[in-house]
Amino acid sequence: MPDRPSDVKTAAQQVELAIGRLNSLSTLPGVGAQLFSRLVRGQFSPSALADIVESDPALAAQILSLIGRRALSPVEARFSLRQALDTLPIGEIRDAALSVKVAPPLDPDEQLRTGLWLHSLAVACCAKGIAEAVALPEVSPEMAYWAGLLHEIGKLALLETMPKSLARIVKEAESTEQCSCVLEQKYLGIEHTTLGRHLAQRWRLPNPVVLAIWLHHGDTVTISGDMPEASIAVVVQLADSIARQSGIGRSGSFDSPEPVEPLAEHLKIDIEHLKEIHQNLLTAVEEKSRILGLDVPGAVSDYAEAVHTAAAQFARQHAELSEENRRLQSASSHLDFTSDFLLGLRSTAAAMDIADDFAVRWQKFYQTGRVCLYLAPPATNETFEAVVVESLSQSRMVSLSVSPEAPAIPKAIANTFSILNAHDHIPWLFEQLDEDFDVDRTRLVPLLSGGKAVGALAFELHYPGDDKLFEERFRTSASVAGIVLDMALAQQGHQYFAERFARLISKPREIAPPAPRPEEQEDARRHQAEDSLNALAEMAAGAAHELNNPLAVISGRAQLLAEAQSDAETREILKQIYENAREASGIIEDLMSFAEPPRPRAAMTNVRKMLDEAVQLTSRKTNQEDLDAHIDVAEDVGDVFVDSAQIVSALANVISNAVESYSGRPGPVEITAELAESGGIVRLMVKDKGCGMDAETLKKATQPFFSAKTAGRKRGMGLAYAARFIQINKGTLILSSESNIGTTATICLPGKS
Repeated sequence: MPDRPSDVKTAAQQVELAIGRLNSLSTLPGVGAQLFSRLVRGQFSPSALADIVESDPALAAQILSLIGRRALSPVEARFSLRQALDTLPIGEIRDAALSVKVAPPLDPDEQLRTGLWLHSLAVACCAKGIAEAVALPEVSPEMAYWAGLLHEIGKLALLETMPKSLARIVKEAESTEQCSCVLEQKYLGIEHTTLGRHLAQRWRLPNPVVLAIWLHHGDTVTISGDMPEASIAVVVQLADSIARQSGIGRSGSFDSPEPVEPLAEHLKIDIEHLKEIHQNLLTAVEEKSRILGLDVPGAVSDYAEAVHTAAAQFARQHAELSEENRRLQSASSHLDFTSDFLLGLRSTAAAMDIADDFAVRWQKFYQTGRVCLYLAPPATNETFEAVVVESLSQSRMVSLSVSPEAPAIPKAIANTFSILNAHDHIPWLFEQLDEDFDVDRTRLVPLLSGGKAVGALAFELHYPGDDKLFEERFRTSASVAGIVLDMALAQQGHQYFAERFARLISKPREIAPPAPRPEEQEDARRHQAEDSLNALAEMAAGAAHELNNPLAVISGRAQLLAEAQSDAETREILKQIYENAREASGIIEDLMSFAEPPRPRAAMTNVRKMLDEAVQLTSRKTNQEDLDAHIDVAEDVGDVFVDSAQIVSALANVISNAVESYSGRPGPVEITAELAESGGIVRLMVKDKGCGMDAETLKKATQPFFSAKTAGRKRGMGLAYAARFIQINKGTLILSSESNIGTTATICLPGKS
């Protein structure tokens, strides 16, 4: 396992890539035997399947994902699995269930897998009992059950993709009595809760389940106070504590369970009622576990026999299904192809998931042979991903190496559409792929967006003479895909920086210290200001994260519709939508800049010189050549250890605020510097006698985008940037003000390294 920070970052990227390719979890052999046996006997009904799904996390995730893709759970609080199953075609249910893999017969991780399965069952049963008792409007008992059953989906995914690493983490967690999250972050660079959230969102699991997966190890009581829909995470966290105390299964964490009393008090559930749920938990889990076949001898051999029997039926049906599939494809129209692709998009879908979906649709619609779709690799990357669709629409992701001999996107199609003979331009691709493409029949087209190819599509054309016949259709379809993929790539970039922003400014809670003594007042004020700024930055990060997805969709689709619109008035309206979305994106960029400014380059800096430069910069910012600014630096003030450029910029923003506080003629601004009572600290004070601020305005003054000015103002980042620059230079900014009297800004800076 990695030890260095760079190794941990690389490990986290590899883990996320491996989890991102996961399409399902593996189930137990006993469950596989039941599925195939019922299929052979013709008993594959939704009601019969529901009993198995309710006991198995792997099947539950797959079926809930199918329901999510079909948008059959619009009101999640009243969601019912059995009702949803009754509305789905039996063929889709069967295909989803049978696509779940079965753990190998001689699975070395069987004990760990079984322990996690039993623990998940215990949490599910317990969460349902708690939800029935508390009767929260936003948490239905059935949704609480699914959240409990799938709360460890991230850990199950790690067991699926890197079982040896997970086994070592669990072993170390047991020997050191730690939570597995701590060791996951240490060795993998990412926790199973974050992996589980990403996976659950990609699989379209219900949002309450996603929240429980993500937050059940956090401070759920505080979170649900601000976000009532997160109450389900409190229920699951309480159920997890009770399940761990009962000793049913193994969660993989060996720290002390979360205290029950605060969670119960928050949910307003009686402790005696919890004891009753605890006492009945083992019986409830035993009833569910029988369905899993954990106590059935020879489950592996039963599974093998059921698979062998069902294989014959699948073979007989294969020809009929293939013929029906071709008939349906031939009946489709070009408009249907484009519409279905666009309507099937999700705002949170990753670019490669979209590429996979488009490549499969392309093969079906145009009746081509093998297909390979790849995106243009960034200049810094040595490898990149591609989607390969084999016959019968079977797709998979592959990793390709950048060719030193030829560009990934040939120059002939880098900026314009054309149909090329693939073997003349991308021989490196065929050398790296395992598939045996018929190179003489393979064509290559660009995926264009804004006059630039973001990727390319290679495909076998069964009738090469038809390439000119279908050129216009190929151009339209490929361009639609290019624009959508370009949007997805931009969205992924925004999300990466939003998550990086959140990680940067998030710090663990600490127990509040005792009230400071008089001599500790200065330090206390500094810490209070820093905590307040971190809280504001966290709020800004949340806003940026929430805005990214809808903005990418609004901007991209408005641009797409505008390009296809012939009516001038409608095109102008769409252009306004696109431009306003771009303006909102600028706000997000300001948030990112506020969260992650350049690292300070601190050096010993003369205070007087720094103040003079700040006044000069203020003069330029406010367009006032002769500022009424008075600077007084005490004799005992030494140099400060800061990044002078950042502090000058911060001071200029503070002084500008003072200058603009006078509504009429410019007024005086007094700037003083003195040595604070605490050794090594220099205190700067900027005073004005302007309009001042009331208590509510003062409270929000350093928040990003806040301004007391009327409509039409700028974004209000001046004091926010000032506070941020001062903070990262180990200083503090404290404002005091009274309406119609004036404002004083107190800035404390370190006097030495």
